[in-house]
Amino acid sequence: MKNNDEYKDKLTDAAFKVCRLAATEQPFSGIYNDHWQQGLYHCACCEQPLFSSDSKFDAGCGWPSFFAAIETKVAYKSDESHSMQRVEIQCVNCQSHLGHVFDDGPKPTGKRYCVNSLSLKFYPE
Repeated sequence: MKNNDEYKDKLTDAAFKVCRLAATEQPFSGIYNDHWQQGLYHCACCEQPLFSSDSKFDAGCGWPSFFAAIETKVAYKSDESHSMQRVEIQCVNCQSHLGHVFDDGPKPTGKRYCVNSLSLKFYPE
């Protein structure tokens, strides 16, 4: 695992704020919000695969949404910031902030992994 100074050299300022400082990109601004190519979405920091395009769906929320993560690749953390009760999702390998997961997604899981595009790097099939 790298320290934050090493990630500053690898990431843009905006991606660093999202991935390492848990900021949120503006809705509908991310490159993967309306992206439907087949492949895998990897962590922008450590490049671990996190989500498959097979689980991506249009939630209309302004961020890339998935109904499932790749098994054992995402960590879950209670987040009570901004006077809300949410579940933060992080890359299990490098603890990069990805976004949040909600219980309002489609079948088969009923989950909506709401992810910042800046925390992802896409690799086509």
